[in-house]
Amino acid sequence: MTAEPASRTTSRFRPTGSTGAPHSGGRRPPGASPRPRSFLRRLRDQFGIYLFLLPAVAYLCVFTVYALIRGVMLSVTATRLVNPDGGRYVGAENFQYLIASDPFWHSVVTTLLYTGFTVIAVVLLGTAAAVALDARFFGRSVVRAIATIPWAIPTIAASLIFAWIYNDQQGILGQGTRALGLGQPGWLTDPDWGLFSVTVATVWKAFPLAMLVMLAALQSVPHELKEAAWIDGATRWQTFRAVTLPHLAPTIRVLTLLMTIWSIRRFEIIYVMTGGGPIDATNTLVVSIYNTAFADQHLGRAAAIGVLALGLSLTVTMIYFVVERRRERKGES
Repeated sequence: MTAEPASRTTSRFRPTGSTGAPHSGGRRPPGASPRPRSFLRRLRDQFGIYLFLLPAVAYLCVFTVYALIRGVMLSVTATRLVNPDGGRYVGAENFQYLIASDPFWHSVVTTLLYTGFTVIAVVLLGTAAAVALDARFFGRSVVRAIATIPWAIPTIAASLIFAWIYNDQQGILGQGTRALGLGQPGWLTDPDWGLFSVTVATVWKAFPLAMLVMLAALQSVPHELKEAAWIDGATRWQTFRAVTLPHLAPTIRVLTLLMTIWSIRRFEIIYVMTGGGPIDATNTLVVSIYNTAFADQHLGRAAAIGVLALGLSLTVTMIYFVVERRRERKGES
């Protein structure tokens, strides 16, 4: 028996392609056209990122977009709390009633006063606290942690604490003013002091957030510019005004906008402390919405107040962006 040639023997076990070339173990030879991707793979590559955004989008659609549309639709109906699905269409009747109503305009003025005082105090106090805590001193980390406690306390708990402080009979503030011979004004029962008392509690609760934001913005101020100003003989106040403040200005503007929107829509601390009283002294638009809907049981009218309050917030936001756009144009020119 003669043995077959080696070349013929090995060719039996050598896998070949269409050209007889050896198999490359699954790897494509150089220059070969890429394998077409499957439909599912192309779909994943193109729309996979949107799948991760889908839960957030669904949340916003259900709890924000739908609620907003539902509120606008409710504002043009005469709907009562006892029959929330049986309101009849009345058009602009609710808005006409509110525009001709003195209590509504009183709540608008109260909202503007509360927002203005709160925003100015929070931004100024937060900026001052951030500048003070940006300096190096012993125990700075501990002081920073203590300064954030008001923001960490739940709003309802903070409201109850201040309600106890302002209490006419057992409040520590009243006892202190009596001991000093200054008398005891009705902090939450006197219309002249109600808005002031609520504003003080709000500023105490909100200023730590402004402090943290401004403290982070202070880290972006170049230290070399400060040293150059000090070498030129500038005082610390002159250095802050000429070097630090221009770097903080963009952050201050954004913080002012956010605080304004949050103050317009703030509800818990006002309602827990005063419920909108005394004699509507703290009856802001948001508190008026609650009282109109659940005390007066006018859901349609309450929704109309909500739409007008939303318009106020949008107006403030539009003014901010218009001012920023003009500022950018001046900077470019």
